Amino acid sequence: MNLTKTCIALSVLLGLGMVANGLFLLVSPNTWYLLVPGVISTGPFNQHFLRDIGLIFVFVGAAFLFGAARPPSRIFLWSAATLWLCGHALFHIMEVAVGICGPSALARDFPGVTLPAILAAMLTFWAISNARPASSH
Repeated sequence: MNLTKTCIALSVLLGLGMVANGLFLLVSPNTWYLLVPGVISTGPFNQHFLRDIGLIFVFVGAAFLFGAARPPSRIFLWSAATLWLCGHALFHIMEVAVGICGPSALARDFPGVTLPAILAAMLTFWAISNARPASSH
Protein backbone atom coordinates (compact mmCIF):
# COMPACT_ATOMS: atom_id res chain seq x y z
CA MET A 1 0.00 0.00 0.00
CA ASN A 2 1.45 3.39 -0.91
CA LEU A 3 1.67 6.35 1.45
CA THR A 4 -1.35 8.15 -0.02
CA LYS A 5 -3.61 5.12 0.38
CA THR A 6 -2.29 4.55 3.90
CA CYS A 7 -2.97 8.16 4.92
CA ILE A 8 -6.45 8.15 3.41
CA ALA A 9 -7.26 4.83 5.10
CA LEU A 10 -5.97 6.17 8.43
CA SER A 11 -8.04 9.34 8.05
CA VAL A 12 -11.16 7.26 7.37
CA LEU A 13 -10.49 5.08 10.43
CA LEU A 14 -9.84 8.14 12.58
CA GLY A 15 -12.96 9.82 11.23
CA LEU A 16 -15.16 6.79 11.80
CA GLY A 17 -13.81 6.40 15.34
CA MET A 18 -14.48 10.05 16.15
CA VAL A 19 -18.00 9.94 14.68
CA ALA A 20 -18.76 6.71 16.57
CA ASN A 21 -17.52 8.21 19.84
CA GLY A 22 -19.54 11.37 19.22
CA LEU A 23 -22.71 9.44 18.43
CA PHE A 24 -22.21 7.33 21.57
CA LEU A 25 -21.94 10.56 23.59
CA LEU A 26 -25.07 11.98 21.97
CA VAL A 27 -27.20 8.84 22.26
CA SER A 28 -26.10 7.53 25.65
CA PRO A 29 -24.03 10.07 27.60
CA ASN A 30 -24.58 8.32 30.93
CA THR A 31 -23.34 4.98 29.61
CA TRP A 32 -20.33 6.70 27.99
CA TYR A 33 -19.58 8.46 31.28
CA LEU A 34 -19.63 5.17 33.19
CA LEU A 35 -17.69 3.09 30.63
CA VAL A 36 -14.76 5.32 29.65
CA PRO A 37 -11.87 4.86 32.08
CA GLY A 38 -11.07 7.92 34.18
CA VAL A 39 -14.06 10.02 33.17
CA ILE A 40 -15.82 9.62 36.51
CA SER A 41 -12.80 11.13 38.28
CA THR A 42 -13.08 14.34 36.21
CA GLY A 43 -16.30 15.51 37.85
CA PRO A 44 -19.99 14.77 38.18
CA PHE A 45 -22.12 13.58 35.27
CA ASN A 46 -23.32 16.46 33.10
CA GLN A 47 -25.53 15.31 30.23
CA HIS A 48 -25.53 18.68 28.47
CA PHE A 49 -21.72 18.98 28.55
CA LEU A 50 -21.20 15.42 27.32
CA ARG A 51 -23.61 15.93 24.43
CA ASP A 52 -21.81 19.17 23.52
CA ILE A 53 -18.57 17.19 23.38
CA GLY A 54 -20.38 14.52 21.36
CA LEU A 55 -21.24 17.11 18.71
CA ILE A 56 -17.60 18.18 18.58
CA PHE A 57 -16.47 14.59 18.03
CA VAL A 58 -19.04 14.11 15.26
CA PHE A 59 -17.80 17.27 13.52
CA VAL A 60 -14.13 16.34 13.99
CA GLY A 61 -14.76 12.86 12.60
CA ALA A 62 -16.77 14.26 9.70
CA ALA A 63 -13.88 16.61 8.88
CA PHE A 64 -11.52 13.63 8.49
CA LEU A 65 -14.07 11.70 6.43
CA PHE A 66 -14.88 14.61 4.11
CA GLY A 67 -11.19 15.49 3.83
CA ALA A 68 -10.45 11.93 2.75
CA ALA A 69 -13.07 12.21 0.02
CA ARG A 70 -12.38 15.80 -1.07
CA PRO A 71 -8.67 16.56 -1.50
CA PRO A 72 -9.18 20.30 -2.24
CA SER A 73 -10.77 20.75 1.21
CA ARG A 74 -8.47 18.34 3.03
CA ILE A 75 -5.95 20.79 4.50
CA PHE A 76 -8.61 23.12 5.88
CA LEU A 77 -10.79 20.34 7.30
CA TRP A 78 -7.98 18.29 8.78
CA SER A 79 -6.19 21.35 10.20
CA ALA A 80 -9.32 22.56 11.99
CA ALA A 81 -10.03 19.11 13.42
CA THR A 82 -6.38 18.66 14.41
CA LEU A 83 -6.33 21.98 16.26
CA TRP A 84 -9.18 20.82 18.47
CA LEU A 85 -7.70 17.35 19.02
CA CYS A 86 -4.29 18.82 19.94
CA GLY A 87 -5.89 21.38 22.24
CA HIS A 88 -7.84 18.59 23.92
CA ALA A 89 -4.66 16.52 24.39
CA LEU A 90 -2.72 19.52 25.73
CA PHE A 91 -5.53 20.22 28.19
CA HIS A 92 -5.21 16.65 29.51
CA ILE A 93 -1.44 17.06 29.83
CA MET A 94 -1.92 20.41 31.60
CA GLU A 95 -4.20 18.77 34.16
CA VAL A 96 -1.36 16.43 35.07
CA ALA A 97 1.22 19.23 35.06
CA VAL A 98 -0.75 21.32 37.57
CA GLY A 99 -1.66 18.36 39.79
CA ILE A 100 -5.36 17.94 38.97
CA CYS A 101 -4.66 14.38 37.79
CA GLY A 102 -1.83 12.02 38.61
CA PRO A 103 0.79 11.02 36.01
CA SER A 104 -1.02 7.70 35.45
CA ALA A 105 -3.70 9.72 33.63
CA LEU A 106 -1.27 10.28 30.75
CA ALA A 107 -1.01 6.55 30.04
CA ARG A 108 -4.73 5.98 30.61
CA ASP A 109 -5.69 8.83 28.26
CA PHE A 110 -3.07 8.13 25.59
CA PRO A 111 -5.11 5.81 23.32
CA GLY A 112 -8.24 7.97 23.24
CA VAL A 113 -6.83 11.48 23.59
CA THR A 114 -3.13 11.86 22.77
CA LEU A 115 -2.75 9.25 20.03
CA PRO A 116 -5.64 10.63 17.93
CA ALA A 117 -4.08 14.11 18.20
CA ILE A 118 -0.68 12.78 17.08
CA LEU A 119 -2.21 10.84 14.18
CA ALA A 120 -4.29 13.86 13.15
CA ALA A 121 -1.22 16.10 13.18
CA MET A 122 0.73 13.59 11.09
CA LEU A 123 -2.12 13.36 8.58
CA THR A 124 -2.43 17.14 8.39
CA PHE A 125 1.31 17.60 7.81
CA TRP A 126 1.16 14.87 5.15
CA ALA A 127 -1.76 16.66 3.44
CA ILE A 128 0.13 19.96 3.47
CA SER A 129 3.30 18.42 2.05
CA ASN A 130 1.31 16.37 -0.47
CA ALA A 131 -0.47 19.47 -1.76
CA ARG A 132 2.75 21.31 -2.59
CA PRO A 133 3.74 21.17 -6.24
CA ALA A 134 6.72 18.94 -6.89
CA SER A 135 10.04 20.71 -7.29
CA SER A 136 11.17 21.10 -10.92
CA HIS A 137 14.86 20.44 -10.19
